[in-house]
Amino acid sequence: MKYYIITYGCQMNWSDSERIATVLKKIGYKLALKINEADLIIVNMCSVRQSAVDRVYGKIKNFAKLKGQRSNVKCILTGCILKKDKRKFAKYFNLILDIKDLIKLPKILNLKYKTQNIKYKNYLEIKPKYLNEFSAYVPIMTGCNNFCSYCVVPYVRGSEICRPVEEIIYEVKNLVKRGYKEIWLLGQNVNSYGIQRGTTQNNTQNNAEINFPKLLRMVDNITGDFWIRFTSSHPRDFSDELIEVMAKSKKITPYLNLPVQSGDNEILKKMNRPYTISQYKNLVKKIRKKIPNITLSTDAIVGFPGETKKQFQNTLKLFKETRYDMAYISQYSERSETAASKLKDNVPQKEKKKRWKELTKILEKTALKNNKKYIGRKVEVLVNEIKNGFLIGKTKSYKSIKIINQESGIRNQELVGQFVKAKVIDALPWRLKGTLKKK
Repeated sequence: MKYYIITYGCQMNWSDSERIATVLKKIGYKLALKINEADLIIVNMCSVRQSAVDRVYGKIKNFAKLKGQRSNVKCILTGCILKKDKRKFAKYFNLILDIKDLIKLPKILNLKYKTQNIKYKNYLEIKPKYLNEFSAYVPIMTGCNNFCSYCVVPYVRGSEICRPVEEIIYEVKNLVKRGYKEIWLLGQNVNSYGIQRGTTQNNTQNNAEINFPKLLRMVDNITGDFWIRFTSSHPRDFSDELIEVMAKSKKITPYLNLPVQSGDNEILKKMNRPYTISQYKNLVKKIRKKIPNITLSTDAIVGFPGETKKQFQNTLKLFKETRYDMAYISQYSERSETAASKLKDNVPQKEKKKRWKELTKILEKTALKNNKKYIGRKVEVLVNEIKNGFLIGKTKSYKSIKIINQESGIRNQELVGQFVKAKVIDALPWRLKGTLKKK
């Protein structure tokens, strides 16, 4: 029996797919290199935007064709799924699986683990079948308690559940022993790790005493040559303690995604984002003072219900002032079950696209200006792949870079998954260009 997994969405979904692969391997399935070779197809979907849901609908005809060719083929849908989509997808899939029920999958498929006495309390205890040999995702929590008015995460993943500290540390230590160079700590809001807030009742007493900055210190103290990255952060919970830990650490990379979503206070209030633009800018100022070389990215939504042209201008103004290196800009898409779905989506699609272009244009200018500062500098890079004869990787500050290898005797393939030094010789808005330097 063979399986094939299709994954959409954020790093958390990719991490979940790694755990799905582990379960399937333990009950006798082997990985299919092509979808038409699979007996079991699992789609791990995202619901953050309607376009992500539409991509799953786009695959349905292919699944029906495969089932017609081979009657034993089964299709399972999991991931972040809204209730209305569960009902719609039910007739196309053999099973709709809540990702938290992954530990029940063997029983559902009427199969047993090849190794006896395997018991999991929750799916995050499952050791993942890592997709990458040098960069790994390590979830520290799942779910969210923030209920931003546009976001489906609390509805599809539930309230915050933090993994036990010792479980996280054990996983990271094992990865470092195996030579992993980059560790991503994941959570819908990593900053709230260990904080007892709202309806969260799942943190252990131990976790409640260890907040995110303390967890970062513990990971930072693990012996080894590796980088620590994390996502995603909520501005409300970004403490002075966290800034201090980032500034003093040698392993935590100088990169931060700090979602703002809008540059207008009234829109932020409608979004249920509990901070003002003044508070956000003061936070950025504190971060840049302590970590001058920080690469700062953000998330922003244009065309939120009721957003006027004047309010959008405030977002443009914020982008000009904050000088982001990168931003993930989306055009508002109504999501059912969220508070914003009750508001009138009154910004025309054409206007949303126009605002997206304007904001992207500002970002392109600030990103290019920031990247040009790197020209002539020597940077540390983790090489991810070889493409068209170039080394492709990310700098410690999470800048994409294309490297020309002019060093005789050093083969490109040997450098994949390794740290190298490069001299930056050119800069584009979204990428640097460099030459390989001897360490």
